[in-house]
Amino acid sequence: MIAFDYEHYLTIQKREILKRIKLFDNKLYLEFGGKLIEDNHAARVLPGFHPSGKLEIFSSLKEQIEVIIVVNTNDIVANKIGSDNNISYQGEVERLIDEFRTKDIAVCGVVFSFFSESIVTNAFIKKLARNNIKTYKHYVIEDYPHNLEKIFSEDGLGRNEYVETTRPLVVVTAPGSGSGKLATCLSQLYHDNKNGIRAGYAKYETFPIWNLPLNHPLNLAYEAATVDLGDFNVIDPYYLDKFNVKATNYNRDVDAFPVLKAIFEKMYGETPYESPTMMGVNMVGFALGDEEAITAACKEEVIRRFYSAQKNLFLDKYTASSLDKIRMIMNKLGIVETDRKCVLPALKKADETHVPCMALVLNDGKIITAKTSKLLSPAAALFLNSVKYLANINDEIPLISPNLIEPIEALKKEISAINDSVLNLNDTLISLAIQAPMNPLSDLALKQIEKLKGAQAHSSVLLDKRDRQVLKQLGINVTEESVPASNKLYLRS
Repeated sequence: MIAFDYEHYLTIQKREILKRIKLFDNKLYLEFGGKLIEDNHAARVLPGFHPSGKLEIFSSLKEQIEVIIVVNTNDIVANKIGSDNNISYQGEVERLIDEFRTKDIAVCGVVFSFFSESIVTNAFIKKLARNNIKTYKHYVIEDYPHNLEKIFSEDGLGRNEYVETTRPLVVVTAPGSGSGKLATCLSQLYHDNKNGIRAGYAKYETFPIWNLPLNHPLNLAYEAATVDLGDFNVIDPYYLDKFNVKATNYNRDVDAFPVLKAIFEKMYGETPYESPTMMGVNMVGFALGDEEAITAACKEEVIRRFYSAQKNLFLDKYTASSLDKIRMIMNKLGIVETDRKCVLPALKKADETHVPCMALVLNDGKIITAKTSKLLSPAAALFLNSVKYLANINDEIPLISPNLIEPIEALKKEISAINDSVLNLNDTLISLAIQAPMNPLSDLALKQIEKLKGAQAHSSVLLDKRDRQVLKQLGINVTEESVPASNKLYLRS
């Protein structure tokens, strides 16, 4: 049995979106929550889910779709960085635009929510204009979302610049949470209503999964993924009251629902929705298969999130309460951090060698370990040991010639401001690629890279940023102990 039926999901999800458009006058604003591209969380907890699956759905509807990207002006000014990909919010807006253009999906504009003048914001607006992207300014509404009369007035939503759209489906997305997507949708509904257009609203968010229990591993894994936001899953009280059925939602949607319901009633005299759950179009819960495989994947993800939170606490990016919340989730699932199979082998090897070490669990269950050396970072050593095993290459045979290593080391030592001469993982990959045309074993080793995708790895110390990035690009899910690799104060984290 497959864990997640991806093809079935694509079919029923597309059908549900088209059905929702017809509920209104062929005009729907679809607020999109979570990751539109590279939804690696969904791919990890739902084996079989494609990280860009949602973009695939929108690509199949490109003749009917256009996109509004919303970004919080304060996040642009603060140069906010995404915690999951280390890309700035400005960079993520640009990346989204590029991705939509590649897929031939129309972008009708970028909304700057919470707008206020600044040099940084104005520079970004000019850059977008040079690239033929329209921009719109939306402003803070006093007492939002409580003062309905103020919100639904020319001094409230009416003050916002109107994004003109021409297609039946308008996807409203953003580089991250707190960007103002819902407020943008409400603003568009307000202006459309003034223009005699009976537009609608719906929400497309993968998690939490509404037709699964509050404490289902998939919903608990989502809570673990969002501890830094302060969000939490709740039973939708409106859905329970209407149907006497428990539906899982999350606190911000439940809190915002009365405002949305009141706006619909004010515009149309009635509301199409009796609960925040009814607003959603998410169909993930109807494509689930192997419960055991999904549960195991969710437990793995929660432990991964535990190590991430522990690291962010060490780096003063999280509070202790975030880590405590994940510990509570782990208790609910009956797991501890050492249940992650690569953790104890990494710690054991580090204890034996007294140097930074890593361990990796391949998809066939084989555990590979490695230690740092004068030549290689622990990630580089782990990679070489892993591909040797996969290619059945004798462990004693060096894959990279000393004649190649020595000049690289000398150059790095000469130009490095922190006297870092060991080969990192990126150096190692480049060295193998240079040798591949002349060395059949190097070529064979590189051909094993695809087999590393989905492997689980753990480091006994905090990894160098460059190694962590390349491990992620290889599709390896890595966790780290919150222990510096050296006594240096400067950490490339």
